[in-house]
Amino acid sequence: MSKLLYKTTNLYRRASYALGVCMLTGMSALAQNTGAGKAALEKASKTIESYIPAVQSVIFALAGVVALVGTISVFIKMNNEEQDVKKSIMMIVGACVFLVLAAEALPMFFRK
Repeated sequence: MSKLLYKTTNLYRRASYALGVCMLTGMSALAQNTGAGKAALEKASKTIESYIPAVQSVIFALAGVVALVGTISVFIKMNNEEQDVKKSIMMIVGACVFLVLAAEALPMFFRK
């Protein structure tokens, strides 16, 4: 039993060494042409930068919708004399503040 265990362990060890050598050889061969990859990443970055104003507008619109729906929900809670009106107001204000700050911070992630 121990000889069989030794043979399989030795086989796995050899196979893992061979796999490691193949991976390292393949990676060094693929890493020779980095100019094309750099150009592609720069093009993708420019494309994403061009979408930022539109995404900001969508986030601001989403904040407006959240505020409008939240205002209606608070109004309904106040008319029904529910107890958690303050909690609802704070949650809605927090969500709107987060969305506005996230929209303002978005361009900072793509500056050079």
